[in-house]
Amino acid sequence: MNASGQMRVLIVRVGAMGDVLHAMPAVAGLRKAHPDWRIDWALEPRWRDLLVAEGEVSGPLVDSVIPVRTREWKRLGLSAAMVRDVLGLRRTLREGRYDVCVDLQGSVRSGVIGWMAGAQRFVGAETPRERPARFFYGETVRVGARHVIEQGCELVEAGVGERILPGRVELPRDSGAEAWCDGVVGQRQGQTQIPFGNDNQKNQGNGKGLDLGRDGRFVVMAPGAGWGAKEWPVERFGEVAARLSRDGWRVFVNAEASGGGKAEAVVRASGGAAMAVPCTIAELIALLRRASLFIGGDTGPMHLADALGVPVVALFGPTDPARNGPYVRAGEADRVRVLRRAESRTDHRRHAETEVGLGKITADEVTEAALELLKMGEAG
Repeated sequence: MNASGQMRVLIVRVGAMGDVLHAMPAVAGLRKAHPDWRIDWALEPRWRDLLVAEGEVSGPLVDSVIPVRTREWKRLGLSAAMVRDVLGLRRTLREGRYDVCVDLQGSVRSGVIGWMAGAQRFVGAETPRERPARFFYGETVRVGARHVIEQGCELVEAGVGERILPGRVELPRDSGAEAWCDGVVGQRQGQTQIPFGNDNQKNQGNGKGLDLGRDGRFVVMAPGAGWGAKEWPVERFGEVAARLSRDGWRVFVNAEASGGGKAEAVVRASGGAAMAVPCTIAELIALLRRASLFIGGDTGPMHLADALGVPVVALFGPTDPARNGPYVRAGEADRVRVLRRAESRTDHRRHAETEVGLGKITADEVTEAALELLKMGEAG
């Protein structure tokens, strides 16, 4: 802490998308309490757009993002190139001269990264996700909150020595992504159809542009969810999309960067009523900002929609929505519908097949929840 009482804080949460989004409210609360403090974030480069717009150094929550190329380290193996990169990261972290480092990940790699920073204090959970991580911490915190967002606040509180409440997350605005979104949703003056810029954006049903209903308003779906047990069947996503389309709603399906197979399957199951939309993280932020509703499971895009305040129908099976679900603040109960069967049990084993309880959620239930939220949005 300098003479004026300003602290230099390092946050370590290198990935993945949903986990980074879960960590952001704690940092938003810290930023609101201390807008003049230095806050940096150690992060995998592929998630940078969640914090900083293209071409910018700082973002709404952080002064800088420190790239941590752990995926590249795996590719390089124990090599001279990997050692050079790790030493370069250590040098960058040390240059920050941080008063406190807070590990919001709880893994061995995040523990090593925080330890390399050499902060005056290094704070982590008493029972981290990977237990050996605690040996890197200078101080440990017994986390009592159930929701992971509130757990993050408890860790940041311990780091800075004062109460931190979950803040409203402000996500970056990327001008290029906003322009892309203008084209996709047909909001340019006089434009009534979605343009298709490449073969991946062609309507699987009839190959022509889709007229936008409801004055250009639309629903976004995300059928992927990290591993099979968390994924609701694509055929039912397609059925819901077809029903929403008959009610006048346009449906976009988020196509994953690794391939749009699930999105295209939803489009086929919908009879061409939906459209697969491949996009970057910055573009997905722009698209979700304008969405009337999001439908999906426990996945990064769902947590992104929730952070943006978009109405959400969340489909849960083997993960616990009380811990990982949409974070419902006071007065927001009418924005979220969480569907989970009573027989579903928390199980983080990465089974390939849809979890039994999740598989029993019907298309009728999801459609009913979606139309309820959409009608409330229209009335509001």
